[in-house]
Amino acid sequence: MTQHAMAKHRHDWNGAARLTTVPKVRLYVDRPEEQNWFVHVGHVTERGRWRTEPHAHPAYGQVIFVHSGRGVMNLEGSTVPFEGPCALLLPTECVHGLDYEIDVDRWVVTIEVAYLTQVNAKLHEFIALWASPRVIPFADSAEAGAAFHGLIQRLKQEVESDAVGRVVATEALLTTLLLMLVREASVDQAGHEAAARNDVRLVDRFRKLIDEHYRENLPLQEYASMMAVSLVQLRAACTSAAEQSPTKMIHARIITEAKRNLIFGNMSVEQIAFWLGFADAAYFTRFFRREVGQAPSQFRIAARQQSHGKTMPKSAS
Repeated sequence: MTQHAMAKHRHDWNGAARLTTVPKVRLYVDRPEEQNWFVHVGHVTERGRWRTEPHAHPAYGQVIFVHSGRGVMNLEGSTVPFEGPCALLLPTECVHGLDYEIDVDRWVVTIEVAYLTQVNAKLHEFIALWASPRVIPFADSAEAGAAFHGLIQRLKQEVESDAVGRVVATEALLTTLLLMLVREASVDQAGHEAAARNDVRLVDRFRKLIDEHYRENLPLQEYASMMAVSLVQLRAACTSAAEQSPTKMIHARIITEAKRNLIFGNMSVEQIAFWLGFADAAYFTRFFRREVGQAPSQFRIAARQQSHGKTMPKSAS
């Protein structure tokens, strides 16, 4: 997959040096003249070690199928090892870096966010699947890994064809691919089976609003008003579909962004506090310690030490 880094988000702070937050990446297809693409499948087989620094792509979701080989994913500052055959599921805005070991064979399915939202609406388990990044192993089922590999190959052929019904066939294959991931990840068994379809959709809308407004310190009632629901409805839906209160979901989004900037950015704790909408850096520190269990400065030191000291996973015996 060809990648071009967009200009890093920079922020002038009282005339001080420019401050860098998490890099955003823009992906595009191999044939950039095709403006209306919605799914792209790439097969990557470079020889040698291959590594990307932590970044996010807010306009796309990705499924990376590691057919063979192994590596380490830097996921929101945490080290997550993986070994093929497995699928790496990366939602939009997820901050991740990838360190593949020598000669990893991988397939990269990139899905434009508006189209991904359309496909996810078909099944509430799809929304649950994309709620967080994850590694989905196929090691316990050689047949499932082979079937997933074959499905991605067919998806690539269909995406690149000019045959009649190409769009319909692409959607059908992508839907089947996501359904395989739902089943392999046992999403139903993770507590989502009791969530009604409308609750899941409402929570999905709520998450999108949080992404847009989490730095504005909006009261919960304002979120409910924007969604044209009552506070009671919003709380019930979040409890059912997300197993969290709406306030906890807002706090979790703030903490996620705080962690990203502490690990990957160069802003001070005070600057991060103000950037996130806190009027008082001391209150931000208390809030972060209550949610995470560490002060922001302690978290930054520990996370960066872990990142610098990461090692590749050992071969399975």
